[in-house]
Amino acid sequence: MSAAQLLNPKAESRRRGEALRVNISAGEGLQQVLASNLGPLGTLKMLVDGAGAIKLTKDGSVLLREMQIQNPTAVMIARAATAQDDITGDGTTSVVLMVGELLKQADRYISEGLHPRVITDGFEIAKTEALKFLDNFKLKRDVDRELLLSVARTSLSTKLNASLAEQLTPSIVDAVLAIYNPSSKPDLHMIEIMTMQHRTAADTQLIRGLALDHGARHPDMAKRVENAYILTLNVSLEYEKSEINSGFYYSSAGQREKLVESERRFVDEKLRKIVELKKEVCGDDPKKGFVVINQKGIDPLSLDVLVKNGIFALRRAKRRNMERLQLVCGGSAQNSVDDLSPDVLGWAGVVYEHQLGEEKYTFIEEVKDPKSVTLLIKGPNAHTITQIKDAVRDGLRSVYNMIVDGSVVPGAGAFQVACAAHLSSESFRKTAKGKAKYGVTAFADALLIIPKTLAANAGHDIQDSLADLQDELSDGNIVGLNLTTGKPMDPIQQGVFDSFRVLRNCIASSSGIASNLLLCDEMLKARQMGRAPESVTEQ
Repeated sequence: MSAAQLLNPKAESRRRGEALRVNISAGEGLQQVLASNLGPLGTLKMLVDGAGAIKLTKDGSVLLREMQIQNPTAVMIARAATAQDDITGDGTTSVVLMVGELLKQADRYISEGLHPRVITDGFEIAKTEALKFLDNFKLKRDVDRELLLSVARTSLSTKLNASLAEQLTPSIVDAVLAIYNPSSKPDLHMIEIMTMQHRTAADTQLIRGLALDHGARHPDMAKRVENAYILTLNVSLEYEKSEINSGFYYSSAGQREKLVESERRFVDEKLRKIVELKKEVCGDDPKKGFVVINQKGIDPLSLDVLVKNGIFALRRAKRRNMERLQLVCGGSAQNSVDDLSPDVLGWAGVVYEHQLGEEKYTFIEEVKDPKSVTLLIKGPNAHTITQIKDAVRDGLRSVYNMIVDGSVVPGAGAFQVACAAHLSSESFRKTAKGKAKYGVTAFADALLIIPKTLAANAGHDIQDSLADLQDELSDGNIVGLNLTTGKPMDPIQQGVFDSFRVLRNCIASSSGIASNLLLCDEMLKARQMGRAPESVTEQ
């Protein structure tokens, strides 16, 4: 401590108060920006970048990632909130609201002379009890399609308008169920999300198969193949340069022709083996088709050979699609054509090409038991497609969370009202000794920001709605807020469910962030973070 600080303790106290005021103001400011987005009836924000590009969204994660935030405290809150989205897939806006409200409630007691340390001790007690209460409040449920539809609908309706959320919900649930194996967790990477600027958002569909974003490169190749045997290859069917520096030298045109011919003979031998396999499985039956999907290249001469033998061929397929292809159609990928047999082939009912403007797409559908599927997102413009894509990712994570957790939590603010009432009850308040009970009270009051904001965004009176919820709760009913009427409702009967892990992380992270900000007593300008200290040399 400097001599000036020792001589003037009031100056130090003033600086500590100023740092605290900056942190609290930043939390409240960020809360005010995002509060109007919460819930199905939240409003949209328009993001405009330096190049004039515009994005309309109410997804808290998208807003916090793309907004320009100057205040360092607000940046810290935004990063913590987006980390919540990365971990659980949702709850970004809720974290920001909770942090802002915890700081606001704490400020009431700090302004009356209570030390921030006492408040944070109360926060810690309340957080531990809230997590225990949440564990008892959640509803254990088995995986059921109707329940998953309710979970996905609750998540999507906070990102999109109600009619579009209703249309997308079955596709999202069926996509997860298609890849779900009860013995393990669903792997969401097995759901390909593909976009197509075409028609309207309502035409977004689930393809129980695979969609590739390219088509055949030969004009005479068939556009549709039915009852198709599929050969997945990772074999070059074109002239390749060697991987090391080398050169071929010839002294006449005849020698060059011999070199080209020998190289061609090498590729033709590979093609012959592919054609032989096709004849073995298809014979002369015109109702059977044969498709080759190759991760490497196929040159024009090789394409000619394949077309003449009635084979539909795709080249330069992405590696991730090659992996999914085996899960969709069966069979196994081949790195050589030396040991080809019918056992390595997959099967699909139909393979067809769809052309949209200059873009070509290939669809592989009507497969037997797909373990990988494609969600094809359509929309009239890039903005709509991006908005749906962000919402679909959150919807998939909400379904995933329910399957993994094996439980759901009544939504529409039901948990927050019930937890606040529990923390404020006499039975629990007796366990919080001394001044820490003020921190517990502040935490309980902060929880109510969620139902209050839901009521405000729906255009209802906040005090009336909250009082009705608390009255119903005191009568022993678990109720949430009906956004249509502003009156209490049964969220279980209405099918409004929150994710257990989203709420758990929201409570834990928001109280941790708020406590750290309350205990920060000074803001100092730092050197570049992570830079090695300057070396000291002897004089």
